[in-house]
Amino acid sequence: MELGLKGKGALVTGASSGLGAACALALAAEGADVVINSRNREKLYACSEKIFNACGKRVGIAVGDLTQPADLSRVYAEALPAIPSGRIDILVSNTGGPAAGLFLDLPKEKWEESYNLILKSAVDLTRAVLPSMIDQKWGRLIYITSVSVFQPIDDLLFSNVFRAGLTGFCKTISNTYAKHGITANTVCPGYTATERLKELSVLRANQLGVSPDEILANFAKLAPAGRIGQPEELAALVAFLASEKAGYISGSSIAVDGGAHKGLL
Repeated sequence: MELGLKGKGALVTGASSGLGAACALALAAEGADVVINSRNREKLYACSEKIFNACGKRVGIAVGDLTQPADLSRVYAEALPAIPSGRIDILVSNTGGPAAGLFLDLPKEKWEESYNLILKSAVDLTRAVLPSMIDQKWGRLIYITSVSVFQPIDDLLFSNVFRAGLTGFCKTISNTYAKHGITANTVCPGYTATERLKELSVLRANQLGVSPDEILANFAKLAPAGRIGQPEELAALVAFLASEKAGYISGSSIAVDGGAHKGLL
């Protein structure tokens, strides 16, 4: 299927590994001009080489911590000249996971840190890219959240709270700016083979006195598919949502979780 992404400019955050890296590769493979962002320059260069080796497409790099306003402005400013068209048509907003734990175990200063990481960074990036999308009457806003927005996970409190907030933000943006040819959607991964999942498996293994492999096996059992997801599976959906073909999909929250979420909606 031709997705119509050739020549479209895309910024993918949290893209040095895991879900963000997979999304960047999927978009580049479809011909988009991609800039990848994270805080780690060395990992970004490694990811850039992997993408080039996989699809022959060079991607730009914009290093910065999106929880810091000065860094966020610089990332946006550096992304534009790295894209031949000089504009960002597609934003894939992705971050690492916040601290895990139960309410009374989490220090209060972590609340602001998690807000800045998950919600504020997405809001500020949207503010940066939206005006040019309005001018050109086309844009794709894609926010990677979590199945915790459907079904909260007890020891992922910050994710439950702020990703739900991001979902409300996305829905409002989708309502307001659809008339300009802009879509906004959230993609909600379940248990997926990333470094974050490994960290969670170690945390829960230590709490329960079992091995991380046992925890990972239990994660797999939660999905009717009977396995953990792969980043490339989520990335395929992101590439489609970024495409011309997906122009009538907006304001949706789409789970990529092997059927683990049990609700009807």
